[in-house]
Amino acid sequence: MILTCPQCETRYQADGAKFLPAGRNVRCAKCGHLWRQEPPPAETEPPADLAVVEAAPPPAAPSGTTAPRPAAFAPDPIAARDMGAALPAARARWPMRLAVAAGWAGLIATVLVVGWSAYTFRERIATVWPQSASLYAALGIKANASGIDIKDVRYRRDVENGQTVFAVSGVLENSSARELPAPQMRAALFDDDQRELYHWTFFPGVMTLEPGQSTKFVTRLSNPPEGARRFELRFARAGE
Repeated sequence: MILTCPQCETRYQADGAKFLPAGRNVRCAKCGHLWRQEPPPAETEPPADLAVVEAAPPPAAPSGTTAPRPAAFAPDPIAARDMGAALPAARARWPMRLAVAAGWAGLIATVLVVGWSAYTFRERIATVWPQSASLYAALGIKANASGIDIKDVRYRRDVENGQTVFAVSGVLENSSARELPAPQMRAALFDDDQRELYHWTFFPGVMTLEPGQSTKFVTRLSNPPEGARRFELRFARAGE
């Protein structure tokens, strides 16, 4: 007869003649599991690695009482569950670690992309959101909120018809991606103590600037103050 261990499913060949009609206890030689085996119709010689356990006869019970039935041996169910759960938990560590690593890699990549975009498109960001210009300035990055840059500024003193003339020239360039109005300019002269002696405003020669367009400007002041030592040029603010 063929026996199959219900615990580890190991198969054995046993002599069915050694099994009583009521069955008998057998133990698996591989895992040690003990179970009750009923006799099958066909019987063959038992293999050497199958241990057949002979049940000891129960002690005689006093007259008028029933003899207790012997308890069959079984492995600790709690220990069996703990050992079975340990392997899946160990196998699950690698997928969890890979998921955590992938999450960190995605976060770092996102931060790098956002930082690159904020730096590369700082002029456009400052144009749409002027308050960001102060944040860029705090980080030591130049960001023009107006979208127009003042470049190649030069100044000189000339004498024309017996009068001193202070001339300022430069270039305005639209560095944004949209058409912008040409801003009003403000020029000022300061003395050695950084006190403003005189200022004036002027408009460049165009009304608007297309994306990437640049235009030259020139402004002149006759008879500038004698104590002027420093010159400043910037966009005029509202009310100036």
